[in-house]
This record gives sequence, structure tokens and C-alpha cells, in this order.
Amino acid sequence: MALVLFVGAHIASSGLTLEAQSSLTDSDWIAYGSDWTSSKYAALDQIRPGNVGDLEIVWRWTSPDEAILKAHPDLKTFVNEATPLKIGRVLYTSTSMSQVAAIDAVTGETIWVYDPKTWEDGTPANVGFVHRGVAYWEDGDDRRILYGTGDAYLIALNADTGEPISEFGEHGRVDLTKGLRRDVDRSLYALSSPPAICRDVVVAGSTVLDAFAVGRPPNAVMPPGDVRGFDVRTGEQKWTFHTIPQEGESGNDTWEGDSWQRTGSANVWTLMSADEDLGYVYLPVSTPTNDYYGGERKGANLFAESLVCLNAETGERVWHFQMVHHGLWDYDLPAAPNLIDITVDGKPIKAVAQVSKQAFCYVFDRVTGEPVWPIVEREVPQSKASGEQSSPTQPFPSKPAAFDRQGLTEDDLIDFTPELRQIAKQVIAAYDTGPLFSPPTPRGVIQVPGLVGGASWAGAAVNPAGVIFVPSYTSPAILRLHERDPATGYAYTGSYEWGPTGPDDLPILKPPYGRITAIDLNTGKHVWVSAVGRGPIDHPLLKDLRNLPPLGWSRRVFPIATQHLLLAVQAGIAAEAVVSKRGNAMLFTSKTSEPYLFAFDPANGVQLARIELPASPFGAPMTYAVDGVQYVSIPIGGCDEPAELVTLALP
Repeated sequence: MALVLFVGAHIASSGLTLEAQSSLTDSDWIAYGSDWTSSKYAALDQIRPGNVGDLEIVWRWTSPDEAILKAHPDLKTFVNEATPLKIGRVLYTSTSMSQVAAIDAVTGETIWVYDPKTWEDGTPANVGFVHRGVAYWEDGDDRRILYGTGDAYLIALNADTGEPISEFGEHGRVDLTKGLRRDVDRSLYALSSPPAICRDVVVAGSTVLDAFAVGRPPNAVMPPGDVRGFDVRTGEQKWTFHTIPQEGESGNDTWEGDSWQRTGSANVWTLMSADEDLGYVYLPVSTPTNDYYGGERKGANLFAESLVCLNAETGERVWHFQMVHHGLWDYDLPAAPNLIDITVDGKPIKAVAQVSKQAFCYVFDRVTGEPVWPIVEREVPQSKASGEQSSPTQPFPSKPAAFDRQGLTEDDLIDFTPELRQIAKQVIAAYDTGPLFSPPTPRGVIQVPGLVGGASWAGAAVNPAGVIFVPSYTSPAILRLHERDPATGYAYTGSYEWGPTGPDDLPILKPPYGRITAIDLNTGKHVWVSAVGRGPIDHPLLKDLRNLPPLGWSRRVFPIATQHLLLAVQAGIAAEAVVSKRGNAMLFTSKTSEPYLFAFDPANGVQLARIELPASPFGAPMTYAVDGVQYVSIPIGGCDEPAELVTLALP
């Protein structure tokens, strides 16, 4: 039984001075990415280059998950990834265990908490208990919070009380394991990212395993990644878009034989964007099963690893572009595309920019799907694995240039000293190497960027001038094929490993290892690149080298932009530990490492300040204004540390 705890809505005085409150208009953060265009931009300027270093914590809020974890020590969550919304004077956020809370935006006091008891159904799929946030919709006095849960329900809550909306689905929720084209094992199906809302339609993706599930054949039982639209008022399912086209549908011919019937995933696990004026929703679609071997799904495999534009009211496909043909690298589209208006060669364009794990930023006219600059099919290395038919070409944008390293040659290896270069050469000699899109091999191929990017689900921020700020990190992986696994009956199964690295985890590639790249989308040209974090400067093999610049940490970076600043946080350390008892998720360990809020000059990338936080962030910051005061709120901790929301303002 779900539980709503109503704490109270009395708003206490913040105690801030009238001078600080006099000149700033209240500002909301209405969707995960600030707005449905996923701009991650706020037109606020109280926090500026001259005072950002003075930010201090004004309140800390502890996740209600902590009480559940204390009472049930056998449970463990993943890190705290949820970014709150701000509507009026209230923040709305979710927790790793699919609870939702309303919080006073000024004081940090809890107003209400809704607990759907998701945790009683066991560990959710993929990485266990994790959640990234909620969506908001209103029509007059009807104000709703909508979100998906770790046990695959779509829930609608009254934003004022936290009570389920009784006329939505059955008692406020819709079972998302129903209404798909085949039966779904709930332990392999979940929602962790907020749905999109456009034209009164809630568009829901899903979290589906695409790489592993202990003791389960990856193709035969993995749920389909179909995306569905639901009536925001009633919860009625209005349409289904088959990301793996069914017989008679456009794109079905890109799946040889009956592979379209057997293959799962190709889901939308990350954030989506929407254009309310056009009535379009933009889907970044992921990889089909199995990630690293496609001999059982020959063909280009539409609409996997594609950006798909749908009519939000009907679910009809408007246009699409496939970034990876017949994916073998887990290069699924990781982030919400940024919808931004630009001017190219004097021509105004309603554009959409999609950042990718493989370190490309693809830019299209978001109305027609036409590339803003040519995207060229180039020949790529071919797989020699028995039964595999890798795509002979892959699409390469002519602009912008890649924003992180792609492929691996000796020229990419660390070269601070000849000795370090030699160490790196010895490390890579044990593996296969090659350019971008080198296929997995039995020996193991070093994948650069690795399967976590490049860009990641942190996405990018944009400003009204048409500049996109793309965080990325250089994190190689080893992709390996294993011959005939009796558990699956397939010719090969694939696996990945992190690394490789040198002694004591010394990076073998040139820095920066974590960076932000600013790109002017009006020209397609890079403006600047800045490292994020000190990086491994104190490594035993580097500490005696003089005058090293910041090297950046190879960890996820979450940016937001304001009128005069680019703010960013960098994730702490999360490492895989064990497979869950259900065999459906990896359980992680985590720890804090250099927890800071960074401030950069958006014009040149110069770091202006860094403000220490109580623990490492693992989700995106957001900013808002109430009563003339600008705040910055950041999710921190989780997993092996208390999950909190920490909020800063000027003194």
C-alpha cells in the first residue's frame, strides 16, 4: 500500500535581507532539463562571476530513503541522481526508491512524501534502486506530478497533497508491464528517468537490460523497448511506437529473418525532449540486445541507436536519423537532445542537437530532420567473428568536430615522459586497437570512447546565443567476445571491462580525462575546452612532474548555464560490486572524491571558483529564484553515503 506523509506547508521566513530580495524575479525549473527543450539554462544573474565563490549552503534535505534503509539493512540503493523541479515555492523530487517529496524551496522543509512501496517488490532492473526525477503538468487548478517507478508503474500525484489522482489509471497508477506486444518479466523492466509531457500526452520510455541477466538468454526474454503515450488526465494508453518495427512497419526490413520478433531493448532509458509548439517529442533510442554481438540480429536494426521524432498526440514517426548501424558497442544515445534556435549562414533554423557516447554532436533541423551540416557515411573496420555481419559504414558528422578522443593509436598515449609513454605502449600491446567503431574481438579491443562515453546521460547545456556546453570523459573500455555460451546457444556473447590502465590506475591516454567543450552551433566550431577537476596530478608517477595543468577526472560532469556562468558538478566514484540476488542488476559501491560545485566563464572556459560540497554529487544541479534570491540545488551522496539535496545561495 502506498503511503503519503503530509508534513505541512507553512512557509517559514528565510531570514535573507530585503536588499538581496529586491531585484530578482521568481524563476521556476519546470522540467528535468529546466524546460522541455532540455536547455539546462536559467536567465538568472544574481549569482555572477564576481560573487559565485561566496556561495554557501543554506539548507540540506535528507532523502526519506534513509529511514527505509535503516529499517531494512539488507537493502541498498544506487547513487542519488534525482534533480528536483521547482514550481512556485515548492521543489518536487524523487528518491532512489521511487518515493516523491515536495520540499519548501526556501527553507528545505518537507511538505509531503509519497511512498509507492516499490522497494517491497525487490531490486529493480539494471543498476538497482535509482531514479532521476519527475515531470510536472497543470491545467488550471489541476496540478500533477507524474513519474515512473522501479517496479514499472506510471503514477500521477496531486502536486499540492501528494495523493494519487484517482481518475488516472487504477487508483492513480498504470501498470507499464501491460499493453506491450509480449509479456514482460517485471524484474527486467523499470523506469528511472522522468517521462516527457507534450500536448497533454505523457510519453514513457523504460529501463531494460540489454547486456546481461544472469542465467537468462539475452535475446529471447528481454522486454521490448517500445515507447508509449498516455493521456495525462486518464492514464489511457493512446499509442505505441515500436522501436523495433513490426511486420509491415517501416524499418522492419532492417532486421533479417525473424530477429525483429526475438530481439529486445532498443528502449529509451534516458531523458527525452519536446517542442510543445510543434507537438513533437524527441526520443534518443538505445542499443538492442545483445550489445556486443549482432549475429542474431543481422541488418541495420532501425530504430535502435537513432534519434526519432514523433508526433506526441498520435505517436506517428515524423523523421529519424540512425547514429549507429547494427550497434556492437553499446553506443546508445545517452541524453536528451537539446532543442535550440540557431542561425547558420544567415538562415534561422529550429535545430536539435544530440550528443553521443562516441563523442559526436549531431545537429538537425528539428522540424524536417535534415542535417544542418552533411553527415557522411565512412567505411569502418569489420568484424571477423563467425556469423557477425557488421555494418560496412557508419555516419560521421562533418561539423562539429568530435569533442573527445575517438579510437586509439600510439599518438593518443600519455607522453609526459618517455617512460610513461613506454608503460602505456606495454599496456595496450595486450589488446587489439583501432579507430572508432573497431568491433569487439575475442582478444579484447580497446574502445575509445568507452561504453559510458564520451557524452553521458548528464547531457549538455545550451544558452540563447547558440552555444552548447558538452561535458565528456575519456574512459576507455575493453570489449571482448566469448565463443558459444551454452546458456544462450549463440555463437558469441560479449562482455566489457573498464580500463585498461597503467600501474595504480594510471591513465594511459593523454588528458584531459574529464572536460567541457563549448561549441558554437551557429558555426559548428569549437570555442573552448576546459578540464573539470584536478585529475590524477598526485599519482605516484606524476607527482614529481612540474607545472601540470588540471588533468580532469574521468567521471561524469553535469552542467547548467545562466546568464553569466556555466555551473557544473562532477560525480564521485561508483564501482560495480556484485550482481543482485535476482540476477537483474549490478549493485555498486560509491565514495566521495573532490566534491565541488565548479563555476566557469561561459565565454572562455576559465574556472572562476569551486565551492566544496558535503559529499560528491551524482546528479545534475538546478537553479531557481524565490523572493529575490537565487538558489542552486544539487543531489549528493546515495549508495554508501546518505542521500541528500543540498542548496546554496549567496550570504
